Amino acid sequence: FVGCNAFNRLVGILSRRMSVELDVTLPGPEAMAVAEKELRETEGNVKEGLAELRKYLEEDKTLYFPTDEDFLLIFLRPCKFYAKSAYELMKRSAQYKEKHAALLGNLMPLDEKVALVDHNVVNVLKGRDHKGRRILVVNCGKTWDPTAVTADQILRLFYLIHQLAMREPLTQIYGTVVIMDFDGLSMKQVRGLTPSFSMKLLSFIQEAMPLRLKEVHYVKQPFLFNMVWQMLKPFVKEKLKKRMFFHGDKMSSLHVYIPASHLPKNYGGNLPEIDYSSADWYPTLLKHEDRIKEWNSYGFRKNN
Repeated sequence: FVGCNAFNRLVGILSRRMSVELDVTLPGPEAMAVAEKELRETEGNVKEGLAELRKYLEEDKTLYFPTDEDFLLIFLRPCKFYAKSAYELMKRSAQYKEKHAALLGNLMPLDEKVALVDHNVVNVLKGRDHKGRRILVVNCGKTWDPTAVTADQILRLFYLIHQLAMREPLTQIYGTVVIMDFDGLSMKQVRGLTPSFSMKLLSFIQEAMPLRLKEVHYVKQPFLFNMVWQMLKPFVKEKLKKRMFFHGDKMSSLHVYIPASHLPKNYGGNLPEIDYSSADWYPTLLKHEDRIKEWNSYGFRKNN
């Protein structure tokens, strides 16, 4: 019976690990220590930041956002509880959504079901890395067919996924990491990565995304990648450039930043091999459609 109980506990642990759910775990002492050190998250700063941000939003009749604590923390944490900075981020978020309304307006998971489920482009690793961060993997190499999933659709997938990530308190604190996989990159993919897409993606990441992007890792990039980098480089600001790392085929180089224990076999890791679809995440997006619909209503007021 003891062995049976142990086996059942193991099955329970494994099933929890396999399930892909929004992680709404409240920050424990370890996470709060990081929040205080890196984000200035103290009781006094939280109270002051919330009050000031609510005042900014109350005075700005052009913006419509909720003012409950959970929602405002999405913007206050990446801005280290400086209310003016959080308010400016909210404005840029609204501006970005308005500027790209044709692409992002009323976007719902069902609109991109085929791209999410049937094509191997974007995936979020189950669990977190050794620093508690979410890892997004993007395959821009041979398995990406730009005629089936356009670069603009990839941006739409990012936009949907970021709406889940920003709701997770631990992700707000620890941040996110992106692995860009260019294995087998050919001219077909290079032509798909247009300058227009590059500008839209980088302006979103650098100006309008309420998430802490800690690192971007480029892996398995062939010589042809230089064409892609020359296109991206002019739009990359110094802050982001310092967080970009180029590894080629040297997975040991990637392991300096993310240990093998937290990576799949695809990247010399100890975890099971992954495909690059978001099939495991699609049901989670559907489950939280109400929140995505709410997010679509936020931004600039429609009657202005």
